[in-house]
Amino acid sequence: MSKNRPGSGQVRIIAGQWRSRRLPIHDLDGLRPTTDRVRETLFNWLSADIAGSQVLDCFGGSGALALEALSRYADFARIYELQTTAAKQLQQNLATLKCDHAEVLNRDVIAALSLPADRHFDLVFIDPPFRKGLATQTIDQLDKNNWLNELALIYVEVESELGALNVPAGWVQLKEKLAGQVCYRLYQLQREAESC
Repeated sequence: MSKNRPGSGQVRIIAGQWRSRRLPIHDLDGLRPTTDRVRETLFNWLSADIAGSQVLDCFGGSGALALEALSRYADFARIYELQTTAAKQLQQNLATLKCDHAEVLNRDVIAALSLPADRHFDLVFIDPPFRKGLATQTIDQLDKNNWLNELALIYVEVESELGALNVPAGWVQLKEKLAGQVCYRLYQLQREAESC
């Protein structure tokens, strides 16, 4: 979809220990890396919450979001990626960075999250291929099967025409922005808290 865009074929880490590193990505159908501008905004929102966090990237793709979090000293990241070629590239990029506190699982994330949680996460990225209803399914499974730590932050990036998302009780929307065809939001799990 973005074959002629400058920077296609690589992802750049914006800040942290791997700042300005460029890593290869495959040009695969449906792969839509989060733009640098959106990532800068997102990681400004998250700046106080990344270090020491347990991160779940539900649709790894280029790895832009998980790698950025790891660069900024997240403790651990689990990355789900269904396309085998993309998953292998993510594993190679982690090896290039000598990062041993992340795992790439070449699995369907909806199926994985439908199982009882084997780990709990502080920060979750949901950035699925557009127009397939995957964001809503992912949100439902995360909530239903208790994958989130208390006060977890959940980033959701969807097509702008989708409109409002139905999110579980206790998910408080903290931020929202539009960038072209993309709408991105940040939620926080606040089961006991009142909406701000």
